[in-house]
Amino acid sequence: MISDNVKKIPALRGVINFLISVGLAVLFLYLAFSDVNFSEVMELVSQASILWVIIFAASIMLGHYVRALRWKFILHSVKPDVKMWNLFGALMIGYGVNCVTPKLGEVTRAIMIGRYENLSRSSMFGTVIVERVIDIISLGSAVLISAFIWSASLYEAFPWLEAALYISAIILFVILLIIYLSVKLKEKFYGYVIKLIGKISSKLAERLGYIFEMLIQGFTSLKGTKNFVLTFITSIIILFIYGLTSYLGFFMLDMQSGNNVTFAMGWIVMSISAIGVVIPTPGATGSYHALAKSTLVLLFGFGETISAAYAFLTHIISYFLFILVALIMYFVLNKQHTSLINIFKSNSEEA
Repeated sequence: MISDNVKKIPALRGVINFLISVGLAVLFLYLAFSDVNFSEVMELVSQASILWVIIFAASIMLGHYVRALRWKFILHSVKPDVKMWNLFGALMIGYGVNCVTPKLGEVTRAIMIGRYENLSRSSMFGTVIVERVIDIISLGSAVLISAFIWSASLYEAFPWLEAALYISAIILFVILLIIYLSVKLKEKFYGYVIKLIGKISSKLAERLGYIFEMLIQGFTSLKGTKNFVLTFITSIIILFIYGLTSYLGFFMLDMQSGNNVTFAMGWIVMSISAIGVVIPTPGATGSYHALAKSTLVLLFGFGETISAAYAFLTHIISYFLFILVALIMYFVLNKQHTSLINIFKSNSEEA
């Protein structure tokens, strides 16, 4: 009976986490749409330019292809000939899972690429952590650039933003310090930490040990000046494409006819709304809408309805695009790898 109860605890925790994420999504959706007529929002969405919707969707997919390419550079020292098709497929499957269960997609894509490329799961988890650290640095940089571009009113419109940047910088510094000590000193550093934590909780110490192992494997996989440079360049390209995607979103709703839209505006919308992606809601639902709409209204003077329509349309396109591509890639890759396994088995039997 005790073992059955222990098994139920992780499942119960998972249900609670899911309900919290859904609750947050509902709260942020209410904040985003409570002061607008939703039928008017849908009317604007229904009039969106199909051509610009296609261009917007293509820009999203381009950004994620470059993400897969960056992942290839990170993995180069582990396996130089890892297939882009597998990397892109695993990445999109992960994003599809994130649209339903927040953050579980990162675990999923590590498992999938490990299976497709015959690599250890722990090392793949490590490379995903590397990517996330790079993304946090990139997001902070993007917000700082936004503050420089729109310094007159950015912090006034979002009073919490400056404090959030300082707190994030401190947290990031601590994370980077831990990573540096883990990679540089390895067993000496994390062995001491685990021993210290073990006095409080052996289970927590065991989990921390696993995390340290993943960190070390992930960051030691990024070797060579060339791979560092290529990872840095692709990270900049990813930010540029994301900013471009937000900029293209204006044209879907003909927002350029009422205001002089610029790439800088798209960059700022991308930077601020990306903070919503950090909040654990399914597919950034609600958190993205609230921040994107607030940015358009408070900084650029767009109306509440058109701003809500922009947030709704840009999110719904990416949301369903991720799920659709994730399903396609899952079935195609699974079929492909099942066929390869069967061929290998038949060749082995013949031999």
